[in-house]
Amino acid sequence: MNVTLKLFATFRTGRFTKETRELAPGKTVKSIIEELNLPEDDIGATLINGIHVEEDAVLKDGDTLSIFPLVGGG
Repeated sequence: MNVTLKLFATFRTGRFTKETRELAPGKTVKSIIEELNLPEDDIGATLINGIHVEEDAVLKDGDTLSIFPLVGGG
Protein backbone atom coordinates (compact mmCIF):
# COMPACT_ATOMS: atom_id res chain seq x y z
CA MET A 1 0.00 0.00 0.00
CA ASN A 2 1.15 3.57 -0.63
CA VAL A 3 1.15 6.06 2.25
CA THR A 4 2.33 9.67 2.23
CA LEU A 5 4.37 10.69 5.27
CA LYS A 6 4.72 14.33 6.29
CA LEU A 7 7.11 15.49 8.98
CA PHE A 8 7.01 18.91 10.58
CA ALA A 9 9.41 21.29 12.33
CA THR A 10 12.41 19.63 14.01
CA PHE A 11 11.41 16.16 12.78
CA ARG A 12 12.46 17.22 9.26
CA THR A 13 16.09 17.74 10.27
CA GLY A 14 18.16 15.05 8.55
CA ARG A 15 15.02 13.34 7.26
CA PHE A 16 12.45 14.65 4.78
CA THR A 17 9.47 16.97 4.53
CA LYS A 18 7.12 14.77 2.51
CA GLU A 19 7.63 11.27 1.16
CA THR A 20 5.45 8.54 -0.31
CA ARG A 21 6.32 5.03 0.81
CA GLU A 22 5.23 1.54 -0.08
CA LEU A 23 4.28 -0.15 3.20
CA ALA A 24 3.07 -3.58 4.19
CA PRO A 25 -0.63 -3.76 5.15
CA GLY A 26 -1.37 -3.42 8.85
CA LYS A 27 1.30 -0.82 9.63
CA THR A 28 0.46 1.39 12.59
CA VAL A 29 1.40 4.97 13.33
CA LYS A 30 3.65 3.69 16.13
CA SER A 31 5.55 1.40 13.75
CA ILE A 32 6.27 4.36 11.44
CA ILE A 33 7.45 6.47 14.38
CA GLU A 34 9.81 3.66 15.38
CA GLU A 35 11.10 3.17 11.79
CA LEU A 36 11.89 6.90 11.55
CA ASN A 37 13.66 6.83 14.93
CA LEU A 38 11.50 9.67 16.22
CA PRO A 39 11.68 10.02 20.01
CA GLU A 40 8.22 9.03 21.28
CA ASP A 41 8.43 11.54 24.14
CA ASP A 42 8.75 14.34 21.55
CA ILE A 43 5.61 13.44 19.57
CA GLY A 44 3.07 16.24 19.84
CA ALA A 45 0.38 15.11 17.40
CA THR A 46 -0.27 12.46 14.79
CA LEU A 47 -2.90 12.90 12.11
CA ILE A 48 -4.19 10.60 9.39
CA ASN A 49 -5.84 12.54 6.58
CA GLY A 50 -6.07 15.59 8.86
CA ILE A 51 -7.79 13.77 11.74
CA HIS A 52 -6.05 13.33 15.10
CA VAL A 53 -5.28 9.66 15.81
CA GLU A 54 -3.52 7.64 18.48
CA GLU A 55 -0.33 5.70 17.80
CA ASP A 56 -2.19 2.37 17.51
CA ALA A 57 -4.15 3.60 14.46
CA VAL A 58 -3.72 1.36 11.40
CA LEU A 59 -2.79 3.00 8.10
CA LYS A 60 -4.66 2.24 4.87
CA ASP A 61 -3.70 2.61 1.23
CA GLY A 62 -3.75 6.26 0.16
CA ASP A 63 -3.56 7.69 3.68
CA THR A 64 -1.47 10.72 4.59
CA LEU A 65 0.23 10.52 7.98
CA SER A 66 1.39 13.82 9.48
CA ILE A 67 3.67 13.80 12.52
CA PHE A 68 4.26 16.92 14.60
CA PRO A 69 6.71 17.41 17.48
CA LEU A 70 5.80 19.02 20.76
CA VAL A 71 5.83 22.79 20.46
CA GLY A 72 7.27 25.03 23.13
CA GLY A 73 7.00 28.72 23.53
CA GLY A 74 5.58 31.38 25.64
